[in-house]
Amino acid sequence: MANNESKPRKDLDESCVFCLIAHNRDEVTTVIKQDQELVCFSDIYPAAPHHYLVVPREHILSCRSLNRRNIDLVERMAKFGKEVLCEQGITDLKDVRLGFHQPPFISVDHLHLHVLAPASQISSYMEYKFTPGTDRFISEEFLRKRLGKVSSPAIKKF
Repeated sequence: MANNESKPRKDLDESCVFCLIAHNRDEVTTVIKQDQELVCFSDIYPAAPHHYLVVPREHILSCRSLNRRNIDLVERMAKFGKEVLCEQGITDLKDVRLGFHQPPFISVDHLHLHVLAPASQISSYMEYKFTPGTDRFISEEFLRKRLGKVSSPAIKKF
């Protein structure tokens, strides 16, 4: 490999659609907001009038791959999602739902926070997928509390 060629990134899985979006390599998805660490875009199957996904640029498999060292990441993802809601005109942040699907109930093996608003308008057809406290879906607050009780093994990437 020539010196001027970029080396493969450890934080990018070429087979992961969310990695491609997070690294601006997907020509179809419109990114709503991004910074050096996080990217936000609309869910392709929205369950509420505002349904966004916040993903880290780093490829992390799921919320089960996290530990207490990642509590700040989860907090930053939630804050980022709330900022997007505010920028999209959502003023009632009490009527939002932020959470993660847990394996085996994830469709893409890349950590992603669902940001839904208004939560009171989540489609009855999709409500079962976004009910907090189930094995399928946990709130970001619940995940932070759970991570506070977990020891710190290495993050599982790829």
